[in-house]
Amino acid sequence: MIGTPFLGHVIPSSEVLAELVARGHRVTAANEEAVAGRLSATGAEFVPVVRRFPDDGGAWVRDPVSTLNVLLDCNMQTLPQLRDVYDEDPADLYLYDTGAYVGRALAEAQGRPSALVTPCVVALNLDNEVTTEAETAELPGAEAYEARFTEWLVRSGAATTDVDAFTGRHRTLALISKVLQPHAERLDPDEVTFTGPCFLRRESREGGWKRPERAERVLLISLGSSFTRQPEFYRRCLAAFGGLPGWHVVLGIGPDVDPAELGTVPENVEVHAWAPQLSVLAQADAFLTHGGAGSCGEALFHGLPMVVVPQGSDQISTAELLVERGVARRIDTEDATPEALREAVTSLVGDPLVRGRLAALRAEVRSEGGAARAADIIEAMLE
Repeated sequence: MIGTPFLGHVIPSSEVLAELVARGHRVTAANEEAVAGRLSATGAEFVPVVRRFPDDGGAWVRDPVSTLNVLLDCNMQTLPQLRDVYDEDPADLYLYDTGAYVGRALAEAQGRPSALVTPCVVALNLDNEVTTEAETAELPGAEAYEARFTEWLVRSGAATTDVDAFTGRHRTLALISKVLQPHAERLDPDEVTFTGPCFLRRESREGGWKRPERAERVLLISLGSSFTRQPEFYRRCLAAFGGLPGWHVVLGIGPDVDPAELGTVPENVEVHAWAPQLSVLAQADAFLTHGGAGSCGEALFHGLPMVVVPQGSDQISTAELLVERGVARRIDTEDATPEALREAVTSLVGDPLVRGRLAALRAEVRSEGGAARAADIIEAMLE
């Protein structure tokens, strides 16, 4: 598995790796040292790689072509490091994460099969094609980017040297529920398989949580792992739900917010840097979330209504899809006043029609198979 260090990607793919190890396969996981512990815990052999991102305060992510060039640089940096390991000991199958397409280049150079393993919504355009980086062709600098990419593909020994083809359709395992995929009917099931959320082993590692005996309702609030530096939003949540009769709140604020920044924390609120999300969701009544596909899939697995405050990327489309399904409300960050948050959560929890819709979606999500199904598909590719 050739991965990226983002926790929202590492966590679900780790479940698949652990399942493959449990079935007796030798698995290696190439990634950065920051996630070595999580990957080694699966039983996979950790392979360290180093990527260097620009030291510009994150300005590169604000321009699409700059973002693509930085990702290309990272893949270029990674390839020789991977060759040092895998040229002498090639894998029978290469799995690679979104943004780590070097895994496909290496596989093609060695004549081995490969598959994309992603925790994200699969993007589509109006022509029913998977969105590719080459669709930025009209932007300044895009032509030079594509020329660099093509040259690298040729030098890497990849069999596919057309950028559109290389970044387009490929065998994909989407570690999310099909429920969360916009226009899922446009995707060929022989090319894209939705496994549903992958987390059963993770629950034991995260630790348990016990619902307070006097809590009539429990709300989990979390903005995931990448958008947590938002003390003002957390203060609004405290104003919305602090002291609300019958409600107990579990608030995850991430590692970069000092609890002192929140001011006085009401007695009915517990604050965590990292809340044991799976255990809380299993006992909660509602979820206030950023709308990550992984988190939303876990909430649907437990039949929970959601208030989604999207922070970017595919979270907006996920929020809209859940709203269309009648099991969520979308509130943008600038509109997330205490009054709006409180009204949205309490009205969803009190609506019997919402509960009925959630029951149907819960059954659908639980039937998808999770990590076991992903491992079945991977094993079939090895035959």
